Amino acid sequence: MNLKDYVTIVPDYPKEGITFKDITTIMDNGKAYKYATDEIVKYAKEVGADIIVGPEARGFIIGCPVAYALEIGFAPVRKPGKLPRETIQVEYELEYGTDILTIHKDAIKPGQRVLIIDDLLATGGTIGATIELVEKLGGVVAGCAFLIELSYLNGREKLKGYDTRALITY
Repeated sequence: MNLKDYVTIVPDYPKEGITFKDITTIMDNGKAYKYATDEIVKYAKEVGADIIVGPEARGFIIGCPVAYALEIGFAPVRKPGKLPRETIQVEYELEYGTDILTIHKDAIKPGQRVLIIDDLLATGGTIGATIELVEKLGGVVAGCAFLIELSYLNGREKLKGYDTRALITY
């Protein structure tokens, strides 16, 4: 299945000059969504994932069905103040300024093999921060999986040394 056939290209969104890749048209097509999930499940098995980690919110949309299929856990990565128990946090650079991501302090056990899943690899900032959180807790990043990679933004540069898989590349 060619998943690019299920991505809707939206010109000038969210601002002029941006060509947005909309994955909701993968998600609202049951066969395409299942295919994408199944492909990431195969990858998770290849890398021996013990747990899935995904940043909000689209990392949940992709990561949760993978964790469910594998009968393993899912740990959410969220903005500050969104997780109810004790967390650790990482501040990371954005194009203009910084942002913060958090994870529950007990979400990852030392030595667990973690597959990080998100919808999109762009500049790599969010995933780089997620990797830092996982490693602070003693987890081993087994890989990073994405529906889409925007290769022209060079996000893989921030993920050097980590196994990375994208189902669609632009």
